[in-house]
Amino acid sequence: MLPIDVAAHSSRWRRRHPVDKAVLGFGLTVLAISLPPWPGAALVLVAALALLLGPAGVPGRRLWRAYRVPLGFCVTGALTLLVQVGGPDGVVSLAGDGPVRAGELLLRTSAASLGVLLFAFTTPLSDLLPRLVRAGIPAPVVDVALVTYRMSFLLLDSVRRVREAQAARLGHTSRAAEWRSLAGLGATAFVRSFDRAARLQAGLAGRGYDGTLRVLVPEARVSARFTAASCALLGALAALALILKGR
Repeated sequence: MLPIDVAAHSSRWRRRHPVDKAVLGFGLTVLAISLPPWPGAALVLVAALALLLGPAGVPGRRLWRAYRVPLGFCVTGALTLLVQVGGPDGVVSLAGDGPVRAGELLLRTSAASLGVLLFAFTTPLSDLLPRLVRAGIPAPVVDVALVTYRMSFLLLDSVRRVREAQAARLGHTSRAAEWRSLAGLGATAFVRSFDRAARLQAGLAGRGYDGTLRVLVPEARVSARFTAASCALLGALAALALILKGR
């Protein structure tokens, strides 16, 4: 399993209903996008970090490993606002308001990413996907997503085993060997994925598959208290941001 999936299955909020965590996580994301970058997005970023490291119990090192990837995209997007193309200063020059706009974009995107990670680090997909049928998503679409999610771990494990076997046979000693190993890895993964899919189809047919995958979903109820506290926190953050912005 991926580290973020391991963290979601061991989260303190694992037993809470996904709706509870969606209201809080995606609510923080909406605030980060809609409130003024300063101080709105900054407040959301601090609140999301406090919730992840505090009540949610996400280890800091594991959070950083997952957060650094979207943060890299946020930084890359913000850097483009530092320059402008064309104008009296030349073909490429520094933008006059570039640092301010880059800082605002970085605050918005980094805070919004933490809101999404709050939901991802506390809600396993195996708990979320089966419930989407009740939300109106067609059952075949949910079944395909669920099977793809589960088989992705098998594929990643196969890729890891092939890589280890190639390394043990000195398949990474030179650039040419690296390319040959990469080609062999791709071919092996492709063949194994089709083989697993065929075996899965045969197994489902042998068990009377009628178009719907029936899985056990952990019992959970929407907590009115948790949802109300989340809405109160979101409202307080929005009010505080607007008050500080007006000063």
